[in-house]
Order: sequence, then C-alpha cells, then structure tokens
Amino acid sequence: MINKLVSKIQKTNAPIVVGLDPVLKYIPEHVTGRAYEEFGETLEGAAEAIWQFNKEIIDHTYDLIPAVKPQIAMYEQFGIEGMKAFKKTVDYCKEKDLVVIGDIKRGDIGSTSEAYAVGHLGKVQVGNKSYYGFDEDFATVNPYLGSDGIKPFIDVCKDENKGIFILVKTSNPSSGEFQDRLIDGRPLYEIVGEKVAQWGEEHMGNAYSYVGAVVGATYPEMGKVLRRIMPKAYILVPGYGAQGGKGADLVHFFNEDGLGAIVNSSRGIIAAYQEKKYAKFGEKSFGEASRAAVEAMREDISSALAGRSK
Repeated sequence: MINKLVSKIQKTNAPIVVGLDPVLKYIPEHVTGRAYEEFGETLEGAAEAIWQFNKEIIDHTYDLIPAVKPQIAMYEQFGIEGMKAFKKTVDYCKEKDLVVIGDIKRGDIGSTSEAYAVGHLGKVQVGNKSYYGFDEDFATVNPYLGSDGIKPFIDVCKDENKGIFILVKTSNPSSGEFQDRLIDGRPLYEIVGEKVAQWGEEHMGNAYSYVGAVVGATYPEMGKVLRRIMPKAYILVPGYGAQGGKGADLVHFFNEDGLGAIVNSSRGIIAAYQEKKYAKFGEKSFGEASRAAVEAMREDISSALAGRSK
C-alpha cells in the first residue's frame, strides 16, 4: 500500500491528505436539516448529516488528492450510528480509489493490540470464514507501550500489505511535556524516530517503508532532524493551515526526491466555506470551496518545494 500511496502522490502532484474530521458546526444547515427531517434530531440524524457532508467533499476532491484521513473520534462520539458513518466513509473513499488512513491512535499490547490491528487493517475469523472490519489502508498508532504494542500491527500489515504511521512528534503545544524530555542527553522523539526506522526495516516497499511516522508541521526544525533519522519512513504531517503550518515550514519533511511526506489538512479543507477567502462559494457550494482549498494547498506546497530546489 505504501507503493500505491507514493504512486498516487506522484500522479496528483499533491502530497496532501484530507482529514475527514467532521463536527456538526462545520456542516451547513441545509445538510443537517435534510438529515434531521428524515431521522430527527437523533444520533442517527447526526450520523446521516456527517455521511452526506463527507460524501460531498469526497466527490469534489477525490481526483485531486491521493488520500484521506478520517479521525475516528469524530464518529465515535455519535455511538454506533457514528461508527456506521465512519465505515460508509471508508468504503466510499476506497470506491474512489483513495488511500484511507484511519486516524485511530491505538496503543496497547498483546491480544488487545492484535485485535485493534485486525479490526482496522486485517480480517477477523468467524468460524470458517474471515471478514474485514473497517478495512483502512493505514492506521495511526501510539508507541508509548513499546514494541509490544507495535509488533501486532506490523504482523497484520505484512499479511495484508498495509501500513501504519507511528506518533513521533505531534503538533499540539503540550507535546513537549513528554516528547521533548531528554533521555541520555537526547530528546525522546529522536529515540522513538530511531525505533520507527528499525521497525520499518522489517516491512519495506519499493523505496519507502510501510512503517511511517507522524511529525507535526508546527515543529519544522525537529522535522528536519527526524527526516535524517528516518530516511525511509513516510512522514504524515498534521498541523497545516488551521494549526499554523504552511508550505514554507514543510520542505525539510521531504526527501530530495520530493517524496517522503504527506501533509494533512482537516478543517482548513472541509470547513473552507466558513473562511473569508472562500466565502464567495457559500454554504450550498461547500464542496467547491473544499476543492479550491485543496488546489491552494497544493500550490503552496509545490511552490515551497520548488523554491528549495533552486
């Protein structure tokens, strides 16, 4: 799957992943209104609004981008109905030939970690038959429990030809409370990065590993160091746009081949119609606003990478 991700990034010239992280305040009233009219102001109605909102954005952006990243918490908050919307979103994205990164941030050990990996990336055995659960292509994983939490995911990834992105240096302001702590004179995130590189050696694609890393756009200098530590790991970069990251901050996350990183934007794309510069589209055309935001993000990143090579 890493080979497909790289190929689609090259084809679209867009190292971009759209974060499908819907909350009700992002969804236009005409969408929620239709859903509530059919299902009432219920969990089912909220889930239907989320699904229709996602579908509109996917329909307007799928030809521009290689991947999407639904954040599972935004669906879990609506219970079983929300999880149905999550699954419908995953399946629809795969119908559109998009790579799906399940942002699940799981982290446990043994049979529990294996169950998470099977549920999101693999097949579960039921009698003599096996079934995919959510069936994403990649999943985000928390490494805090060490190799015991990572190995079950890698084992499933090997069986299914899928991948993971391991949290290394996250974009939130308080990440440094743990991730920047010095261990034997070195920040913890560097040590985690080294482990990502080691784990990745066990599961390589053509040029990049199936074991990637999450490194926030808000820490470009740290990204520069981690790029050297993890030369074969694809880096998933959150924090673009709404969290302050911009194209010029991202160049060090990429290798000299212009590959090696994929940048996430969530509300900057899915709620673009709420921003002043895209207000001309209006609520009714929120999908078109999202498309324009993707095009602007692609140009921003491309210009920054072109400037680096001069």
